[in-house]
This record gives sequence, C-alpha cells and structure tokens, in this order.
Amino acid sequence: MADQPEAVRVENLHKRFGKLEVLRGVDLSVARSETLVVLGSSGSGKSTLLRCINFLELPSEGRIHLDGKPIGQQGRSGWTYREAELTGVRQRVGMVFQQFNLFPHMTALENVTEGPLSVLGLPHAEAKARAATYLEKVDLADKAHEYPSRLSGGQQQRVAIARALAMEPSIMLFDEVTSALDPELVGEVLLTMRALSEEGMTMLIVTHELGFANAVADRVVFLHEGRIHEQGTPEQVLRSPQKPRTREFLAGFSHFRLP
Repeated sequence: MADQPEAVRVENLHKRFGKLEVLRGVDLSVARSETLVVLGSSGSGKSTLLRCINFLELPSEGRIHLDGKPIGQQGRSGWTYREAELTGVRQRVGMVFQQFNLFPHMTALENVTEGPLSVLGLPHAEAKARAATYLEKVDLADKAHEYPSRLSGGQQQRVAIARALAMEPSIMLFDEVTSALDPELVGEVLLTMRALSEEGMTMLIVTHELGFANAVADRVVFLHEGRIHEQGTPEQVLRSPQKPRTREFLAGFSHFRLP
C-alpha cells in the first residue's frame, strides 16, 4: 500500500480522561484502500483510537490528518475544533459500533434513509433510492420493510453497516462489530466487511476475529497500554510476533476463525 496516498495520519495522539491516560503517543498512517486491523486487550486504547479518528472523542494532544489535511486549528492552548468541521469529518469517516443502535420504530430502509435525508439533505426519493442500493449491497434487500425487532442480530448489524455506507464515507471504522453476536451470526457480518475490503474501501477494524484479520488485513497493529507495541503484515504479527506481550495475547486464542 506504500504507493497509495494517505487516508489517515495520526501524530503523537494522546487521550486522557481526567488522570487516566488511555492513548500515550500513537503515530499511525493508513493508506487509501488499506485494511488495517487493530488488536489489543481490554483497556489498551483500541476503541478510543477509533473514536478520536472520527472525533467522537477530541484528542488531548497530537493531531489527526484526513486525506493529507490536518483537522482543527492551532490555538494558544493547543488544537481547537469547529463543530461544522467535525460534522464534515463524521460524514467522511463512517463508524459501526458493537451495538447496532437502530431506530426501533423505523424499518431497515427507513433507518438507512435517515442519514442521507436529514444530514446530507438529499431529496427523499434520492435518499430512499440510495438506502435501497446499500441494503442490497449488504444482501438485505428482501428485509427493507422489516423492523429491527424482526431481524437477527447479524441482520441488524448489516443494516447498521448499510446505514454508515449510505453516507458514502471515504473511510470506515469498525469497533468490535461482531462481539455482541451469537457465534453462528458472526460469519455473515465478516463476509460483508470482507467484500468492502476487496472493493478497496479504506477500513480500520478493531476485532478479536483473528482468522478474519489474517485473511483480510493488509496490516495488523497491536496496541498495548495506549501505545503501538507491534505492527506489520498478518504473517508477521499473527504468525511470527516478535514481542513477548504480543505472543502472550495471541496465546489466548486457540484457533483462527475464518469467515
């Protein structure tokens, strides 16, 4: 991916919650069309890293560049951020969470239509047509008029992915999107994500699905105590890790689950 322009660059990123420092100087670059998988134990800073990249959390220190442009303005006391700028960032950087967060009173189609309609201001017919396209993309066209309560967990998560895609972001962030699913439903979500990767979507994925990471990732990053502890290709990090802490973490997984 070295010949591709940068989609994301993170420089000396720190995030503190009071006295707790969760991220301790993260430097990271992600190329366009790259699939980057982030691993780490609970509390290592994985989710916080993603939330800083789309500014659901504001960095305590450091800067983030999207498509080569720094976000924020340099002030006397550090970087400041205008809300209008952050709204634009969140439109360009889609995020899918562990919990589906679908509107229960809306059908799948209505859930996916809502963002293009209310945030992007598309005409209703255009927003609805876009939503239908992305539901078809995640293989849920036949569930367009079902309410979330009538969908399986895997189907709900795929609706959530379609909802994020309908904003047509340039980058997608996935935060443990299969961890709340029953094991038999995990594969359908991973297959959807794998298809996005193969199409060239720039993706940062926090997951414990090591088989998926091995099959799909261009690069794997292992976070430990808020810092990048080891990174490289899946072969380097997952199969032949160099750092004892990485080996210890991977030893907790008895097998790789391939989608």
